[in-house]
Amino acid sequence: MGSSTVLTDPSAQLVADASTIINLVATGCARAIVSALPNRLIVVDTVHGELETGRQRGRETCDRLKELVAAGVVEIVEPGDAGAPHFEELVIGPAAATLDDGEAATIAYALAHAATALIDERKAIRICAERFPPLCVGCTVDVLIHPEVQRQLGAKTLADAVFNALDGGRMRVLPRHLEWIVELIGAERATLCQSLPRRVRSTSQQSPDANTERQSAEATGIGSPPYPAANC
Repeated sequence: MGSSTVLTDPSAQLVADASTIINLVATGCARAIVSALPNRLIVVDTVHGELETGRQRGRETCDRLKELVAAGVVEIVEPGDAGAPHFEELVIGPAAATLDDGEAATIAYALAHAATALIDERKAIRICAERFPPLCVGCTVDVLIHPEVQRQLGAKTLADAVFNALDGGRMRVLPRHLEWIVELIGAERATLCQSLPRRVRSTSQQSPDANTERQSAEATGIGSPPYPAANC
């Protein structure tokens, strides 16, 4: 599959925003995925607070995050003073040029500690590219596509985990990863993922493999093919 991760430095800390944690938890394999990474995964306590006080999905995600922390695979950190100037720059100003506190704290910590920021929102990624070109910015799919994650989970479990993140976590996918995603989960399941671009879902729906699976299911009267939870 023709895609690769930006997470090429095993010594770099990975600083995850709320969207990344939500997506990882939605996979059903968060502990196995994070444990497979050679990097240390951290979450700024500002993000933890957002999940704690957020809507129902956020609160459930916060509970799962606490389990990952208790298992020793994720660490909650204080923002510290070093990133304060960057944080203020990212939250003060017009809406088009600012971010929410969690995204800002994640980016500020990454800048202050030469770490990699894991964010999925396009606006935050754009602002990082414009203001902080040297900063390494990854996303949830960069974690999922990491060679060690692929090796330790295996293709089937990873495919189910990725589908869960797309379906349950509404995971955003950058253009460079779309082909890998569709090849991994299959054309039929890609049509069900509302977080994928419409053009991708439409193309997948027209693919011969997807039509064959759908016709087979209709012929046997069992509806759409079942998609099991990731077994990890």
